[in-house]
Amino acid sequence: MFGYRVPAPDEAMLISGGRRGLGGAPFRVVTGHGKFVLPIFRKVRFLTLSMCESEVTETCVTRQGISLHVRAVIAFKVGNDHESIINAGQRFLSDQEQMSVLTGRIFAGHLRAIIGSMTVEEIVTERQKLAAEVLDTSKTEMAKIGLIVDSLQIQSIDDGDTGYIDAMSAPHKAAIQRQAQIAQAQATQTAAEAQQEAARKQAEYARQTAVVKAEYSAQVDRAQAQAAQAGPLAQAHAQQEVLAAQTELAQRQAKLRQQQLVAEVVKPAEAEAERVRILAAAEAQRMKIQAEAAASYDRVALDRMLIDQLPQIVKEAAGGLAGANVNVLNGADGLGEIAAGLVSQGLTILDSVRQNLSSQDADGAPPSGNRPESKGNGLLQLPTSKEKKSDDGPVDVD
Repeated sequence: MFGYRVPAPDEAMLISGGRRGLGGAPFRVVTGHGKFVLPIFRKVRFLTLSMCESEVTETCVTRQGISLHVRAVIAFKVGNDHESIINAGQRFLSDQEQMSVLTGRIFAGHLRAIIGSMTVEEIVTERQKLAAEVLDTSKTEMAKIGLIVDSLQIQSIDDGDTGYIDAMSAPHKAAIQRQAQIAQAQATQTAAEAQQEAARKQAEYARQTAVVKAEYSAQVDRAQAQAAQAGPLAQAHAQQEVLAAQTELAQRQAKLRQQQLVAEVVKPAEAEAERVRILAAAEAQRMKIQAEAAASYDRVALDRMLIDQLPQIVKEAAGGLAGANVNVLNGADGLGEIAAGLVSQGLTILDSVRQNLSSQDADGAPPSGNRPESKGNGLLQLPTSKEKKSDDGPVDVD
């Protein structure tokens, strides 16, 4: 916007032409924000607040009268408060480069004064003390002109051609060299001891290696000897195992062949013999059954024939008694006894005939068809009562 001015972060805006600033300053100070400025009626200038550097190279004389060339660097800036800005603005606003020149001169004077009160040894060994004293003595003057010092570094101190600093450092250098030589000697000795130790260890290692190699060679020789001895034994064991395997194989083959023979020859032969035996036994049993059946049939037929003839036998016996002179003493009972006797006689004759036929069959007599035939009436020939006549006359039957 026209007439509105804003200072940079590292700048202070000084506005003149209007009312005065704080403390009766001829200008107002604005930092950190903008402000509207009337054109023509107001004038605006900017003062830097950034870091500045000043280098000092000065020849100073110590308390001992020895000249030293000292080089130092000062880092400074304008203070951030309004008072420091006003003081610096009134002194350096038109030529801000003069801040570095004036600062260098101020520090050169203080540096000469401080070094003049110190010895070379103190200056060389206590540089930080020198810098602190210079800062303390220059702080008041720097504040009056609105500047503050951030740091002061003594970069170098040189005595020129006098050689004082070198002479001062000679004992230290000698001590350092001596220590260095001692350290070198110790290092050399340590290296020699290390080399000796390494040589000893190497010799010990070589000896142990030789021992290990000898033991290894001996073990190899023993192993080879054992292998040479174990070779024939192993071969014999192998041949024995082969023979055992072959024997077992032969036994298995023989057993298998035996099983094959049993399956192919013995079993069929046994089966055929069993079949023949069973057929022969069945045939013999059949013939026996037929013979028994035939014999049983003949006896049954004979028994039936005898049973059929029994009434006729009894009748013939009774007929033989028809012309006999028989006296019955006890009446009806006597007749019954006579009839019973006739039946008993018939049964006795029947049993006699049956036993005779059985004995003939056992002795190999001709079959029943060739036995003596009966008479024409189909009965066996029995003696009649007439043939039994007694010389004494009639027979009494009780």
